[in-house]
Amino acid sequence: MEAQVILVNEQDEVMGVMEKMEAHRKGLLHRAFSVFILNDAGEMLLQQRALDKYHSGGLWTNACCSHPLPGETVVQAAHRRLMEEMGFDCPLSELFQFTYRTDFDNGLIEHEYDHVLIGTYNGTINPNPQEVNDYRFIPVETLTRLLQEQPAQFTSWFKLAIPKLIEHLGK
Repeated sequence: MEAQVILVNEQDEVMGVMEKMEAHRKGLLHRAFSVFILNDAGEMLLQQRALDKYHSGGLWTNACCSHPLPGETVVQAAHRRLMEEMGFDCPLSELFQFTYRTDFDNGLIEHEYDHVLIGTYNGTINPNPQEVNDYRFIPVETLTRLLQEQPAQFTSWFKLAIPKLIEHLGK
């Protein structure tokens, strides 16, 4: 069975489910999440998406992101995907949500109600090469500079979430 996403309205109320790629072709609003991980030094974990991802391949972004499955909470899905993408899990807490829409050159549309979660982790990282091309921890100040100097190197949702995240962190 193909992966499904949860269709929602602007208040994140469930409107139904749809096959993931169909929802991305039609640009329908669906529930998603983005996990941000910091280490004890205050550095942020970034992943470079695998080069053959269905969109944004090779771009740098937060530790992991995806969609909860029908019947799965955002937090459950975030823990599942953190393990599937980066090979570790840690306590997570939800910080905020935002809605965004990005049209890609390949005809797909990301239209997501994105739940942003944060955690702290200092252990071993074992990324899945089908999901992750590379990863690194980076000081938030350096990241802010790179976002200004090289915005095309980062995913659309990451560029939208970072200012809100930094505001929540009080940096």
